[in-house]
Amino acid sequence: MDDTSVRIDGNRLTLPGGATVRFIRTLRLPETGTHPLPPGLGEFPVRRVSDYADRVPETWRARGGVLLPVYLREAMWLSFAGTREPAALQVGAGKVCAVSGRPWSDRLSRDPQNYVVLPRQPWLDGINSGTGTVRQFVAVPLGMGATVEGQVTGEEVWGGVQLQAFTLNDAELARWREEERRRTELARGAARSGGAFGAPAPLSAPAAPGSAAGYGGAPRSAPAMGLGVGGSMRQEVYRDQRPLTDWAERPAGRVFVHLVTPPEWHRITGEAPPPSPVDRAAYTRAGLPWYDYYDQDAHDLAPTEPLQDVRPVGDWIGDDYEPWQPPAPHQVQPLGDAPGKPVQDGDW
Repeated sequence: MDDTSVRIDGNRLTLPGGATVRFIRTLRLPETGTHPLPPGLGEFPVRRVSDYADRVPETWRARGGVLLPVYLREAMWLSFAGTREPAALQVGAGKVCAVSGRPWSDRLSRDPQNYVVLPRQPWLDGINSGTGTVRQFVAVPLGMGATVEGQVTGEEVWGGVQLQAFTLNDAELARWREEERRRTELARGAARSGGAFGAPAPLSAPAAPGSAAGYGGAPRSAPAMGLGVGGSMRQEVYRDQRPLTDWAERPAGRVFVHLVTPPEWHRITGEAPPPSPVDRAAYTRAGLPWYDYYDQDAHDLAPTEPLQDVRPVGDWIGDDYEPWQPPAPHQVQPLGDAPGKPVQDGDW
């Protein structure tokens, strides 16, 4: 078997087969209404558990993986920019699948689909709520029942985030690489002859939206953290267009991501935690962009029953009294395919 180790480069995780994941800080949405995609506010720092074996709980040493700091009620999204070869990536929130709502599995499933397809899926901002939306990932303490894990399974044992990647099987991967080689040669030939208009489509996902500094004071912290859900945003979780048999039967690699409070992060790593999450009003006044991503050739997954009834963290922690400042229309930028019906060309 090929190397099954997960690599960490700066704050980026690369799973065997090339699936690349970064954890992005973002603006937390209100829990009512449906919104465009808020942009990135910089990466969460990520460190290896094994580098701090004498400062972490025994269960963390047993699970291995990495750790990152989050504030109470801080939002995050996962960026897959940099993934080049096809991969099926499972994303767990406390070992509950964020796509299907089913228990964590070491097998891929299509009924319901329990993974996202890379690099077609450029990012994932929350749990799949279907009909072109997701519910934002928001950090909450374990022990209250507010996490996705607690609401779906009735207990909170794991917390954190789990990632597991599958590659194409050997025959399909060889076929895909040959098709990519031929496509690249054709594109180069067309460019040399002056017949190319623009560059060939990129193999990797769109680049993550930009970063900005944080504002405001630090919220209170909690000792152990998991993921609950916040507001709804317009984002599709794409249906896999390959047959399940195209993928390898066993995962190429996996990693457990522990979520720690800022004080614990400082105690464990000796590093200062990132600044607290950005203030909504200051963010909107600065005119920073929001995003709508649209892919007309992809198909959205329907919501699954276990995730339909997950309640937002405000139902457990209380209302958010920070006033919401909606973006102006000019701040929302389209990404991917432009919305609307295609116009058919004719003879000139």
